[in-house]
Amino acid sequence: MNVRVLLADDQPLIRTALQMVITDAPDLELVGEAGTGTEAVRLTEELRPDVVVMDIRMPGMDGIQATRLITAGPADARVIVLTTFDEDDYVYGALRSGASGFLVKDMALDDILAAIRVVAAGDALIAPSVTRRLIEEFAARPQPGPRHRSLDGITDREREVLTLIARGLSNTEIATGLVLSVATIKAYVTRLLTKLHARDRVQLVIIAYEAGLVSASRGGQAPWTAP
Repeated sequence: MNVRVLLADDQPLIRTALQMVITDAPDLELVGEAGTGTEAVRLTEELRPDVVVMDIRMPGMDGIQATRLITAGPADARVIVLTTFDEDDYVYGALRSGASGFLVKDMALDDILAAIRVVAAGDALIAPSVTRRLIEEFAARPQPGPRHRSLDGITDREREVLTLIARGLSNTEIATGLVLSVATIKAYVTRLLTKLHARDRVQLVIIAYEAGLVSASRGGQAPWTAP
């Protein structure tokens, strides 16, 4: 079944470029286009896309607010935030609103298509340049943020896996380091998502940093993809 995609961007040229490559992809289907955040929310409810490619700066309701409404709403759509801006405030705001990815518009179109497929499959990703800025933002805080309310409910092994996720390790790398099977690590990740009420691995990374499990001096770069 094709991945159903909704584009939300107030720049017609950007929408046209993405429309062409999405339409040419045999496994993707463009189901609609929006020029405002309000329209993106409405069309998501009406068309039920699998993935919404969302610009941040749009007239009226911006992409962050639209993403928050979409991810909290009845539609099961996942959101990729796509923008020309990669300032920390936008990155953090987009991820906290429930976005499953944050990409910049100067990425190759093929990489954007790959991102749509990754997010539609249930994974999450952030452009490498954006990831570095996100880690730096957490590291700049004088003290870790407050512990997540459910963090005390996880086991020592789950805490260890969460720490390694935040340090940027894939499931395969975590399995190798802990001398466990990849299937076992996937089970740990699933339990962490459930216990911490996280939508995906991006939110697990945020929770780990906010809880003080990882800092940029102890961790590496957060994940680009999450295999």
